[in-house]
Amino acid sequence: MTALAEQQDERTEIELIESLTQLIETEAQEKITSLLSAMPEADARHLLFRLEQDQLRQVIALAAPETISDIIEPLPDVEIAMLLEDIEPTRAAEILAGFTAADQAHILDELGSEDAAAVTAAIDIEVAEDISRLQAYPENSAGWLMNPSPLVFSASETIGDVLKRIVEDENALDHAEGQHPYVIDAEGRLIGFVSLQTLLTAKRSTTLDEASKIAVSVSDNASLDDLRDFFDEHDFLGAAITNENGILVGAISKDTAMEAVRDRLQSNAQKARGVVEDELRTMPLLFRSRRRLSWLSANIFLNVIAASVISAFEPTLAAVIALAVFLPMVSDMSGCSGNQAVAVSMREISLGLARPNDIFRVWRKEVMVGLINGVILGAIIGLVVFIWKGNVVLGGVIGTALAINTVIAVSIGGCVPLLLKRFNVDPAVASGPLLTTITDMAGFFLVLGLATLTLPWLI
Repeated sequence: MTALAEQQDERTEIELIESLTQLIETEAQEKITSLLSAMPEADARHLLFRLEQDQLRQVIALAAPETISDIIEPLPDVEIAMLLEDIEPTRAAEILAGFTAADQAHILDELGSEDAAAVTAAIDIEVAEDISRLQAYPENSAGWLMNPSPLVFSASETIGDVLKRIVEDENALDHAEGQHPYVIDAEGRLIGFVSLQTLLTAKRSTTLDEASKIAVSVSDNASLDDLRDFFDEHDFLGAAITNENGILVGAISKDTAMEAVRDRLQSNAQKARGVVEDELRTMPLLFRSRRRLSWLSANIFLNVIAASVISAFEPTLAAVIALAVFLPMVSDMSGCSGNQAVAVSMREISLGLARPNDIFRVWRKEVMVGLINGVILGAIIGLVVFIWKGNVVLGGVIGTALAINTVIAVSIGGCVPLLLKRFNVDPAVASGPLLTTITDMAGFFLVLGLATLTLPWLI
């Protein structure tokens, strides 16, 4: 996009904000809805979040609920909850009606207990019951992610009954999420499913008990890893979810499960880098500050430990000032190598390819990579230091320190996530700070220690 086009877009959005502000002041509900509905959802979302907080709340309270639902649907659950907690519970329930029961349950989980209870009381009774069932499951389990209202028929019903409901209920296929109708017995136990081919070719008088095929189900307590493995093994678009008694309690699509897997990988990667999960700049200032400080404050103490190593070698540092230039380079390059190892370990943990008892296998593999990369990187930086400062011993000190510290960094990066996992500590959160502190300490110690040993040739 050219600079001129960007300026035109900016002017257009400013005009839209002015128009929307005027409509808010006059509480022109229909016109606000028309203005937002006429825009692409991404543009409408960007427009809304350029408003002041009070204006944004007014728009949410005035525009058609389904329009607001479509606009805010991609936002993190915590952000949606913050938007809904400031409006009337009845209005919040109307907006939530545009989400699936599972999404409603996840958003309500982010609300305070009083707000959640008030909104739930305004939701349709059947939907509220589905939400309550979903909230009882652990996060990211099959039950937590499932659609609690799939397309279900009893074994005594016929093909004609299935076709009739699909024709009469325009929302039936939406609830099915692209999956086949499931068949249950009188007690609610899963019998099987009816394929599209059967629906189109079988006689309408055929009972579903006769027409159904055996369905492979997933336990409602299955973990995200179990779901990933299931869909890797079976080329299905979805699966039935059953409880320990074989009762059909819901269904889950492959897309839903894989999206949850991707979200977890992304979340782990963000936390490993100290990025605050799901933060948006439209969130309250103190809320954002508190979430960031919880990670940053711990780093103060870890960095004090690393700085203490430098303090112990002050005479050497004072004698060879050039070392101060290269200390950050050694720690930073080693840290990059370690972060690569952390990322691989986090990915293998998420995919079920590595477990805590694999720590020695992981360490051996990382050491081999660290040795190769350490020698190459050490040789490169050693040559750079020699050309720059004209001192071959200084080049050797920096190169050797980087080579050794790279091996240390990849060892820590590969193994620490597995150790933390064994002790039920979130490896995504803790691995980064530990890696940074240890590689800094080791890097500073190696550079300054080697420099102390070779000090006569450096001065």
